[in-house]
Amino acid sequence: MAKPVFKYTIGGDYVCKYRNISTAARDLSLNESSIRRAITEDRTVLGKYKFSDVRKMVTTPQENTHKDSILILDIETAPMKGYIWNVWQQNIYPEQMISDFFILSWSAKWLGEPRIFSQVLSPEEVFAENDKEIMYNLWRLLDEAVIVITHNGKKFDIPKINSRLVVNGFIPPSPYKQIDTLQIARTEFGFTRNSLESLSAVFGLNGKIKVDFNLWKECMNGSSEHLNKLCEYNENDILVLEDVYLKLRPFAKNHPNLDMYVDSDKPTCPHCGSYNIELIPNKYFYTQAVRYQVYRCGNCSAVSRTKKGIKFEHKKQVASIPR
Repeated sequence: MAKPVFKYTIGGDYVCKYRNISTAARDLSLNESSIRRAITEDRTVLGKYKFSDVRKMVTTPQENTHKDSILILDIETAPMKGYIWNVWQQNIYPEQMISDFFILSWSAKWLGEPRIFSQVLSPEEVFAENDKEIMYNLWRLLDEAVIVITHNGKKFDIPKINSRLVVNGFIPPSPYKQIDTLQIARTEFGFTRNSLESLSAVFGLNGKIKVDFNLWKECMNGSSEHLNKLCEYNENDILVLEDVYLKLRPFAKNHPNLDMYVDSDKPTCPHCGSYNIELIPNKYFYTQAVRYQVYRCGNCSAVSRTKKGIKFEHKKQVASIPR
């Protein structure tokens, strides 16, 4: 006998019960495989619903218990429309614009947690260029986050999100620090290409889903099938971004100090918050007047130093002459 399945909103509220997977698939005009994958992989369907084969409560964004609240985030925006006379660089005046950008979908997850949060516009919302409903849940996640990880987020994702938040009448979310993997790749490394796809290939990771502009074109035409594909593409980017971030993390010199967010007297790794750190014998970090003992994390391999330095009090101090 086929088991019933239960539908929930992305926020975790119970919606209804279906007799079986086939019934749920018919109701949403989807393949049964989409519902099965939503159950087994804890993914969203159409970016709006969750399914389970047992009646349960699903954790909402505001009930997240991850101690550091590190959020991995990516968005997909709608292309702007306008009248142009040239395909090369040119100035586009306001009267040439037909419509501005808005957010088509977003995806996020807490670092190290399995669940992915995501939402995508409905066809009706696309035609109305109305992203207010999906911005609400995104705002909730940002309001809870202490650190947000993006790829090119400092120049693209976060400014675009802030633009849509203020246009839709939201107040600013609580403050959070940003980690931009694109900036880490550019400042600490010399990769030939720094795109998320290229970095994942260099590291031998599962890469981005292959798509072309036709996906966005069909989404703008209101295709539910393509909007669902866009949401899956967005969710996959989050998984790729998490893997790339973990590879780059030990080399990030300006990484936020996670020791500040751990309520403990024990020393922890400033990169990942692990207590598994070991002193590197006979290795010091030197400044002009002080040296610091150096540690390596057994969890993420990042190198850190003690907060309190050792002064050269037993040595005669000689200052260099300014030139």
